Amino acid sequence: MDKFKGKNILDFMKVFPDDGSCREYLANLKWHDGFTCPKCGHTKGCLKKDHKYHCYGCGKVESSTAGTLFHKVKFGLRKAFCIVFEMSTTSKSLSSIQMGERYGIRQGTAWYFMHKVRSAMESSKKHPLKGLVHVDEFIIGGQEENAPGRSYNTRKTKVIIAVELNEERKVKRAYAKVIDDYSAKSFTPLFEQHISEEAKVVTDKWRGYSPLKKKYNIEQVPSNKGKNFKELHIIIHKIKSWLRTVHAPISKQHVRRYLDEYSYRLNRSQSKQTIFHNNIKRMIQGKPRLHSQIINGS
Repeated sequence: MDKFKGKNILDFMKVFPDDGSCREYLANLKWHDGFTCPKCGHTKGCLKKDHKYHCYGCGKVESSTAGTLFHKVKFGLRKAFCIVFEMSTTSKSLSSIQMGERYGIRQGTAWYFMHKVRSAMESSKKHPLKGLVHVDEFIIGGQEENAPGRSYNTRKTKVIIAVELNEERKVKRAYAKVIDDYSAKSFTPLFEQHISEEAKVVTDKWRGYSPLKKKYNIEQVPSNKGKNFKELHIIIHKIKSWLRTVHAPISKQHVRRYLDEYSYRLNRSQSKQTIFHNNIKRMIQGKPRLHSQIINGS
C-alpha cells in the first residue's frame, strides 16, 4: 500500500474503507525493514492474510497493532485511524466529547486514545530552533485576583514558549513547556531541548533569563505590552483559544501533551500532505500506554 498523502477526508475514506485496510497499512509500515520476533529474536517468518506475522522460530503470531500505541484498541481500527487523521490534519483538534459523538464511542474512551496520539506527537528534540527565536511565558486558565503578571502565588499552569521566526518575521516553528516557576532553573529545559546555542534569542527584561546568557545569545528588550513580541503573542492567543474548546478543565499533568499536539501541527504546517502518515509511523514506534500511565501524565 502506498503512503497516504493529503487532507481530504473523502480520499481518506476511500483508502481506508475498513479495519482490514488499516491493519494492512500498519503491517507495511511496521515490518517495512524486516521482521524480528519480540519473543525469540528470530528474523524468519511469513506475513499471513490477516496481516499478522508468523515467526518460524517459536511459532508466535504477532498482529500489526501489537507493541504499538494501537495495542488493544477495542472500538475499531478504522475509527482509530479517523481520530489520528483529524488530530493530525485539522488546524484545531476536536474535543474528546465531539470526537466521541462523531465516531460513536464513549467520551472517556476517546479521551484516553487521543492522549495516546498526543504522546506520539511529542518532539524528538533533534531539531532545535535556529535563527531568530522569541521567548516568553504565559499562564493557562486566565489571570487570578491578587496574582498579577509573573505571580508565584498563582495556581494556574505556567508555560514558557519559544517561537522561531523566518526572515519575514513569520512563525516557522514553536515549542512550549510547562514550568514550575519563573526562574532560570525552570527555563533551562526549554533552552537545552529546543533552542540551538547559535540562535539569536530575544526575551523581555525579566531577570530569570539573565543567567542563561552565559550559554545562549540572548538579547533582552522591553516587552512594550507585547508589541515587541507580536508574532509570539499571536501563537499564545491561539493556544489559549484552542484549549478553551476542550470543554473540560485540563489537569496540569496533561497540559504537556496538549502543548505537544499544538507544536506538532504547527511545526508541520508546510508538510500537511504527509502529516498523517508521519503520525501513524510515530504511533507504531511508540510503546503501548496503560490507562494508569495516561491518567498520571506519564
